[in-house]
Amino acid sequence: MDFNEANLIVKYSQRISELSELTKENNNITPEMYEKYDVKRGLRDKNGKGVLCGLTEISEVTSWQTENGGRTPIPGVLCYRGYNVKDIVGSCVRENRFGFEETAYLLLFGALPSADELTQFSEMLSEFRVLPRNFVRDVIMKSPSKDMMNMLARCVLNLYSYDPDPDNILLSNVLRQSLSLIAAFPLIAAYSYRAYRYYSSSDGSLIIHKPRAEYSHAQNILHVLRKDSEFTDLEAKVLDVCLILHADHGGGNASTFTTHLATSTGTDTYSSTAASLGSLKGPKHGGANIKVMQMLQNIKDNVKNPTEKNIEDYVRKILAKKAFDRTGLVYGIGHAIYTVSDPRAEVLKIYAGKLAHEKGKEEEFELYNSVAKVASRLICEQKKLDKPVNPNVDFYSGFVYSMLNLPEALYTPLFAIARIAGWSAHRMEELACGGKIIRPAYECVIDRRKYVPLKDRK
Repeated sequence: MDFNEANLIVKYSQRISELSELTKENNNITPEMYEKYDVKRGLRDKNGKGVLCGLTEISEVTSWQTENGGRTPIPGVLCYRGYNVKDIVGSCVRENRFGFEETAYLLLFGALPSADELTQFSEMLSEFRVLPRNFVRDVIMKSPSKDMMNMLARCVLNLYSYDPDPDNILLSNVLRQSLSLIAAFPLIAAYSYRAYRYYSSSDGSLIIHKPRAEYSHAQNILHVLRKDSEFTDLEAKVLDVCLILHADHGGGNASTFTTHLATSTGTDTYSSTAASLGSLKGPKHGGANIKVMQMLQNIKDNVKNPTEKNIEDYVRKILAKKAFDRTGLVYGIGHAIYTVSDPRAEVLKIYAGKLAHEKGKEEEFELYNSVAKVASRLICEQKKLDKPVNPNVDFYSGFVYSMLNLPEALYTPLFAIARIAGWSAHRMEELACGGKIIRPAYECVIDRRKYVPLKDRK
């Protein structure tokens, strides 16, 4: 911020405050009005069921079973192209191999790759794992930011200028752009973080590692982020599981719906991706795992003897808006779609436990489990729910990232590094099958008014 901008902020702060109050006074839509006009606010009905506004073959999120005309809650299921994500993870773990590349292939092309197809695809991603000449110097280094999601979006928009055919939305060209973005996201995030640390910290060191062709996506993330480039096999495999679990989540989540919406306008790949990044950045969507970490730290600071009774007493204070951030929310518990369980959380809990054992973090892992158990029960009691409330994937992902010594500033970008595979698949699906611009309706509920000439206004 320069001197003139600072002066303008001081000069107009009072007037801006007054105008913001005027804005507040003239925006008066109440919850009752949504009921009056039968508006499905948030595109969800009063029972929490999403309003059907599209079709997809890419992934499915299931938490209910329909029987005799009624719906029964069931353990959550997440499928990619019809394959249960638990089976995908389980197969990769049993065969001791990395699975994000296979997952990206499946999402993009709709079929499981053969061994040769997977090798060729992995090699192609490796070839694409490069940024344009001088991009790091001219784009990343010259304007570092403390917010890595903003840096990702800015860099993506800048890549438009380096693309020889940026506005071409034929599937072949969009696939080329998508592969480039999938491969480049880890580099952009890591280099942006390193640039910011270089200019903002006192150690004055700048580390820029080039990716290695022989490494998987997960291995390269740890390689380019760590000063010494060293990591254990378990660390890389757990990060790979995180990438698989976050790669997609149906067409209705906010950032993926943004992909469909932006794509339906005919915009370019870089603009569509930047829009989805902006949506994911919101703390109600991609930033929840950071809030979980902050909440657990607050619990550790205030519950010195973490018995179940003491944890329960403090969680009650959180729910009563008397502790932590006083919102009354226990972050990472419950989900808009899942009822009985979030399958991603179930999988990640297993690998969080394995990593906690390797890192000597068993006590902290048990604290997470105790908070989850207590909070789930108390939320059901408080809201008088007849269905269970359980941890979602955000409850454990931040803990996993912390055990991997990944900087908190990159927690949400890591989500994007995985989800770009799903966004790319949905973008191509929209281009191939959509056709029409997505244009929902809004009802205007203000009365018509007669225009008043300027000289007659008071």
